[in-house]
Amino acid sequence: MVSKKNALGKGLSALLENAKTDITSSNDHQKSDVVGSITRIKISSISPNPFQPRLDFDKEPLVELSNSIKEHGIIQPITVRKIGRNEFQIISGERRYQASKLAGIDELPCFIRIADDQHMLEMAIVENVQRKDLNAIEIALSYQRLIDECNLSQEELGKKVSKNRSTVANFLRLLKLPIEIQKALRDDKITMGHARALLALSNEKEMLITLNEILENNLSVRAVEEKRKFQVKSLNSTLALSRYELRMQNNMAYQLSSKVNIKKKASGKGQIIISFNNQDDLNRILDNFDQ
Repeated sequence: MVSKKNALGKGLSALLENAKTDITSSNDHQKSDVVGSITRIKISSISPNPFQPRLDFDKEPLVELSNSIKEHGIIQPITVRKIGRNEFQIISGERRYQASKLAGIDELPCFIRIADDQHMLEMAIVENVQRKDLNAIEIALSYQRLIDECNLSQEELGKKVSKNRSTVANFLRLLKLPIEIQKALRDDKITMGHARALLALSNEKEMLITLNEILENNLSVRAVEEKRKFQVKSLNSTLALSRYELRMQNNMAYQLSSKVNIKKKASGKGQIIISFNNQDDLNRILDNFDQ
């Protein structure tokens, strides 16, 4: 490490809790030089964050950021944790780190702090979800990882990422979509609105058929929702009885001496309705089933 800078932006200090966390052992003679400060660290001493939730970095924006760094330098320091002598691991700022490597930068301004693996996972995901343009699937996977590895409820997770529980639940539901739809969402071929509309369809086959229609015909979210409404209406529509079903309906009516209606829907569900006139009539019909 080399010289430090004394200035710390209010935005960064507000983001990082316990800014003066001790990042060295009590015997480290450099302790006073790094606590609560921004320090320049050789990029060769920094390793990527193994808990990084972002799966893909778009090449073009990364090149643009790299060119900006070449011209203006790093405006916002990255945050790292110390894992060994002159060894550091990124907590947040992975994109700036990658762009700096691309720009051939030797050193990066870094804010150093302590974090265990669970806390680091939380910090990396929360920082990325709140401040970066993760795609919806990356956000969903990040939320699921926080729930699984940090043993959080959806409500607790919502508080950490400043989202209400229903928003968290909507993202997690995306992971129930067929993998083909998840890929389309990840690759920006469909929107979050499309994905939610697809989730409302009755089965996976129908979802995939509709996905192809979206891609081939550039269907809007509203068009997919209308398709769902039509599907529900169709499934709830009453079908005509077959000759066999009509015969059975008549036989039941004769045996019970009451009016009987069989109603069936396109979904396969239906009802058998036996009419009665009064309590005595009901008792008479029930006696037929008690024999």
